[in-house]
Amino acid sequence: MSDHPTLTVYTTSFCGDCTATKRALEARGVPFTEVRLEQDASAVDFVMSVNDGRRSVPTLAYRGRAASLSRFTPRRLDAFLDDAGLSGAPGSATDGD
Repeated sequence: MSDHPTLTVYTTSFCGDCTATKRALEARGVPFTEVRLEQDASAVDFVMSVNDGRRSVPTLAYRGRAASLSRFTPRRLDAFLDDAGLSGAPGSATDGD
């Protein structure tokens, strides 16, 4: 098991913003785990709990931070990654930073 937590991206199969977010993360070299809401009822509950009762995707979660990137823009993704300490890539934050 890794010493660093993994960024989790909550998605649906029909979400264009989800696809854009995953591509942007891959382009930035940021590893992530994808959880599809259609396949995980507890994921739906989590997403709704962090988005004021809305099933808003993509929702990113990392180390207690969570944010919807619905209406995706690269700027919003970069802001989340910066806030989470993941913008230094490739891939993971360091605990000492």
